[in-house]
Amino acid sequence: QVKLVESGGGSVQTGGSLKLTCAVSGVAITARSMAWFRQGRGNERETVATVDRDGDPFYSHLVKHRFSVSKDIGKNTFILQMSNLRPEDTDMYYCAAREGSAAWLDEEDYDDWGQGTQVTVSS
Repeated sequence: QVKLVESGGGSVQTGGSLKLTCAVSGVAITARSMAWFRQGRGNERETVATVDRDGDPFYSHLVKHRFSVSKDIGKNTFILQMSNLRPEDTDMYYCAAREGSAAWLDEEDYDDWGQGTQVTVSS
């Protein structure tokens, strides 16, 4: 079975950085589209940044130029490098995977999920 485990969350001040890591087991990340979501305040999780199965990244306008997503093929991990963090970035962040080639999709389109890691940014 596919298992995703997030790590790297924590508390930082405005302008700080965090690196979130999603450790993937049960499947090669090259065979999956991957996404980082955050809980948000609505009834669906918000898509933050993705890498599709072809390796193309996509970003929410809220994080573009501040966050970077990548796949570490050798470690079979999925990385979200977050810089210039803002208080509004405070949330629970989740790693997700899907078999299909498209990545910029909604929560319900993803098949496998981690438990989440908390990011807190103080003013």
